[in-house]
Amino acid sequence: MAATEGEEEEVESPRFAPMISFDRDRHLTFLEMMYQLLPHPYQTQEINHLTLVYFVISGFHILNALERIDKIAVVNLVLSFQAHPRNKDEINNGQFYGFHGSRTSQFPPDDNGVLVHNCGHLASTYCALAILKIVGYDFSRIESEIILTSMKNLQHPDGSFMPIHIGAEKDLRFVYCAAAICSMLEDWSGMDKEKTKNYILNCQSYDGGFGLIPGSESHGGASYCAVASLRLMGYLEDNLLSKATQSSIIDVPMLLDWCLQRQAGDGGFQGRPNKPSDTCYAFWVWAVLKMLGGHKFIDSKALHGFLLTCQSELLVFVTAPVWWIQQIPGRAA
Repeated sequence: MAATEGEEEEVESPRFAPMISFDRDRHLTFLEMMYQLLPHPYQTQEINHLTLVYFVISGFHILNALERIDKIAVVNLVLSFQAHPRNKDEINNGQFYGFHGSRTSQFPPDDNGVLVHNCGHLASTYCALAILKIVGYDFSRIESEIILTSMKNLQHPDGSFMPIHIGAEKDLRFVYCAAAICSMLEDWSGMDKEKTKNYILNCQSYDGGFGLIPGSESHGGASYCAVASLRLMGYLEDNLLSKATQSSIIDVPMLLDWCLQRQAGDGGFQGRPNKPSDTCYAFWVWAVLKMLGGHKFIDSKALHGFLLTCQSELLVFVTAPVWWIQQIPGRAA
């Protein structure tokens, strides 16, 4: 209500003033809490156990604090999620021998200690390998042939990938997971690259962005998955805008324009037109611009300010003991 004449208008202050600098210690405290116990609000996401672990471990890595984790425990945890065929003849039985997302999707082993009921997931496999890469695991010890050969079972004739052998949605998210897996294992035998490339190109929309599937609305996350996949597969050069040639398999000027329009008035990035800014799109969209060489055209100061305001001053969690990162097979919690 407006103030009457002679009165001062009372301005309601926010409950918490935004933080104006990056508080590294507070972020590390948050990650350490996540490392020890899974916060109660996240326990419904236990099916995505490895994805949550990846967020925590990559957070420590970005903040140069990997010394705060037990790398051997992390490696043993991740490897315990891998699905194994009983013999090599089963590699082509239609199942995917990657990594399970959680214990709840992993059946108990048989009398011989073999996990005979597989439910490997493409996204979980991507997260598993990324974690192992971060902590410095020797990839020569990974049975990459089993992963890659069985991953072919997930690719559809149009070049797309579904995440699990029993069927699910297929879109650019899982194309990116497949490309990242092949890149980390340094072996592209797990996919038909030409079909995958054509599927990605069919996802570029009339406005320059990429949709998750051909004909769908352009989306910041989908655009990242498309460009990053093509970059990993060797179909796109890095920093395209700095090259003398303007030829490319994608419409770079349209994509650049679409991405630049995603920076909102508050400095953050939106994933689609007319949507609020979100910290995740500061990564997805900015990363596309970085790969294209167009990140220099954004208002970096405004983006920096937006991200700082997204920090929370409070670190209050209701936690409950769960099977989490530090507990490994054969070790007490």
